[in-house]
Amino acid sequence: MAVNLAACVTAFLVSFLVLPVIIKYSHRKNLGDVPGRRKIHKKVTPSLGGIAIFLGFAMASMFWMDFSQWDSVRFVMASLVIVFIIGVRDDLVPFRALHKLLGQIVAVIILLFSGVHIASLFGFLGINEIPTAVGYTLTAFIIIVITNSFNLIDGLDGLAGSVGLIALIAFGVWFYFVGDFVFSLFSFSMAGGLLAFLVFNWEPSEIFMGDTGAMVIGMLLAIMAIHFMDVNNTLPESHPIKFSATIASAAAFIIVPLADTLRIILLRLSKGKSPFSPDKSHIHHAIMRLGVTHSRTAMILALVNASFILLSYLLRGFGDQIMLPLVIVISLALSIILDRLILRKLASKAA
Repeated sequence: MAVNLAACVTAFLVSFLVLPVIIKYSHRKNLGDVPGRRKIHKKVTPSLGGIAIFLGFAMASMFWMDFSQWDSVRFVMASLVIVFIIGVRDDLVPFRALHKLLGQIVAVIILLFSGVHIASLFGFLGINEIPTAVGYTLTAFIIIVITNSFNLIDGLDGLAGSVGLIALIAFGVWFYFVGDFVFSLFSFSMAGGLLAFLVFNWEPSEIFMGDTGAMVIGMLLAIMAIHFMDVNNTLPESHPIKFSATIASAAAFIIVPLADTLRIILLRLSKGKSPFSPDKSHIHHAIMRLGVTHSRTAMILALVNASFILLSYLLRGFGDQIMLPLVIVISLALSIILDRLILRKLASKAA
């Protein structure tokens, strides 16, 4: 664990030192996110924070990881580099959505060479091993969904950073205790960069992570979730931190972006809109309609994410047949309660 903590500190220091430079450069060159109708911030804010996060992560990983271990993760790093380049380009000169998607698909194809892919449904609905073509397709779909889901919650000071930090630390600790030190190191390295970023991104934020940070972190979390399912499935039943509900537990680690994506799709479809049409129906928008501040909204959703991780750990003896419906029902119930509170608040104002 000492090496992981050292990597975390290294990433923190690198990112912490680079962020002020990026902020000053962005202001000098007028590079920033301009306020708009669907945006919460009120001033032009630099949006290249993801560069500092990625630099901290990459430098810490390269410095603290044994050279012999790089062979097993070189394709993982290559896929992250591709997404990083796409993100930087999009933050400077916006890409079309289709072009970003094609870039993500290229990154996923490279990632498949690393062996990170879904080869089983782990007994859910009685299905175990699945055909390779199906597994690759499912892997690509899940990675792209998680990557973009995390990008979607990056609309509030401190939110994506705090949710990502909790998920990364949880993955890092779990991988460490099951003996997967490479992915544990990756988790703690990215967590260190994110922690430094939060110093500058907490309300009132001086910089955003942009697509550069959101897509890289989202893809890394997707990789972590898939690798978690694979490793967890190989653990003996007697292992103290084996999760019987492999799929539900992986979802619990990143529940906030997944639940938010499910919520906005259902809400938009219920209104007869395209699920891809932008609006202010995200969870953080809804909570803020109740009069909650930026920072408290971020803390509430970070706490929700941590609570789902804890719940999955406490109920780790139950399988996916129980846990997956439970996670979905709780997520939908919380969303319905939130909408009811908003309607009640609007009704009281009208009265």
